[in-house]
Amino acid sequence: MGVEPQAAAIADRQSPRRLLNSTTAFSGKIWDVVSETFRLDEDGEPITREYIQHPGAVAILAMDDSERVLLLRQYRHPVRMDLWEIPAGLLDVDGEDFAVAAARELAEEADVTASTWHVLSDLFLSPGSSSEALRIYLAQGIEEVPQDERHTRTHEEAEIELAWVPLPDAVQAVLEGRIHSPSAAAAVLAAAAAKTSGYRSLRPADAPWPEHHSQHGTWPQGPVLQD
Repeated sequence: MGVEPQAAAIADRQSPRRLLNSTTAFSGKIWDVVSETFRLDEDGEPITREYIQHPGAVAILAMDDSERVLLLRQYRHPVRMDLWEIPAGLLDVDGEDFAVAAARELAEEADVTASTWHVLSDLFLSPGSSSEALRIYLAQGIEEVPQDERHTRTHEEAEIELAWVPLPDAVQAVLEGRIHSPSAAAAVLAAAAAKTSGYRSLRPADAPWPEHHSQHGTWPQGPVLQD
């Protein structure tokens, strides 16, 4: 059996490895697939992995004064399902502040704004196959966007349905396997956990996010090796 660590010691850590080669295997409309070869250590054999190079994203769990959370239903073609999700969007505007992007996505997808923001959770959604880093915010102090200022949604977003759901009901939907979106499931469960402290344990909206690729320039990096 392993050594039982203290709770504060449980934390993911940065671990850059020696990169030998990086090429774009496929260029897509939204994201690319890259192929990279690296070594785990100086004497290790070269390992090649392909993964989706993703710009990252933000997602928002909007909560009203009655502690109902806003869920939206949207069609997702890869899984051929209408999924209950939370508002979210890509970080595809260079230099845009993460919280500003989240506020924009909330207004565009859900027709609401929020006056109070906190970081709810930071995730890598599929770290074995994608570089996508996701930051989930808790948005409170909800107000509706005036009708004449609302964003015109297109394609799959044009079919979005909105529902305000009591937080305990949303938790039950996750636990019973009725909600499959990882961002929605993580957000709902994190909010339920944060509720026990009156949400005072949450980080501020401008908390550092060093896991997002735009912040990697501040990470210690070893030299790139070339064969």
